[in-house]
Amino acid sequence: MELACTMPRMTSASEHQRGPYGAWPLARPVPGRWLSTLVCTAAVWANASAQGLAPMPVMEEVPFITTPDNVTVSMLELAGVNAKDFVLDLGSGDGRIVITAARRFGARGLGVEIVPELVDRSRRNAQAAGVAERAEFREQDLFKTDLTAASVITMYLLPAVNLQLRPALLGLKPGTRLVSHDWDMGEWTPDRTVTVEAPTKNIGREKLSQLHLWVVPAQAAGLWCGGAGLQWHLRQQFQMVQGQAGPAADLQALLGRIDGATLHLWAPGAQARAEWQTSPHGPTLRVVGASGTWAPWQGRILQKASGDRCTG
Repeated sequence: MELACTMPRMTSASEHQRGPYGAWPLARPVPGRWLSTLVCTAAVWANASAQGLAPMPVMEEVPFITTPDNVTVSMLELAGVNAKDFVLDLGSGDGRIVITAARRFGARGLGVEIVPELVDRSRRNAQAAGVAERAEFREQDLFKTDLTAASVITMYLLPAVNLQLRPALLGLKPGTRLVSHDWDMGEWTPDRTVTVEAPTKNIGREKLSQLHLWVVPAQAAGLWCGGAGLQWHLRQQFQMVQGQAGPAADLQALLGRIDGATLHLWAPGAQARAEWQTSPHGPTLRVVGASGTWAPWQGRILQKASGDRCTG
């Protein structure tokens, strides 16, 4: 796992070309230039947006910055990695995240990296660690990587790249865990953030790393129908939910949160927990817990409506 950044120049949208990382290829920052590079990148991006232009990166051959070993372990612990997981590391550097996931946690994994020498080094490291059968490495564009096989995805990328990846990450199977070293994903707030001491970290004055965890939420927005007049009207922004629920003639305002495939709803004097599931007829919500005035909903199954009203 490594941090990567880029120095852009300005180009019109018609001149824009995808580099090896996609629209924002990543280069490895020289430690002494890291802060100025980051500030410059942010400023140029803002200026580009204001002018309707697209930034075109200029690749630099500079050293990669590794994630300290204790931070690597903390990232995997934060994600709750175990032997059933498949870990995908985007920008895998020397392979330490995937190798540690295989050797210490028994997981399988894949690291994708654009630098051939680092891919070769990762393979040698995996062989030396005795986990080559469970730790694979590919020279590959992270934006062209199939993310769907992963139960855990790890990243040490800049915010602009995280935001480019965000739509694809939100489309993954509910419950997929994402861990990012230092950088967040904008308005999609982490489900959990921890700060880890990193005495061997090569960048920054404070020898600390922030680790952010997200659990991909189910897509619960829309109208859900439970028969006998029961309706849930849900609006969703990432893992947060608001809306109305109850019989059509007596809807009650609610708030909620989605934890993977589990939907938690609450209102004054009432709470409910539902599991998002797929079925041959489309997604369903099965109420697995209900209390207060919503207690009669226990065990009910709601089907997502195809239109703007419930029938039957």
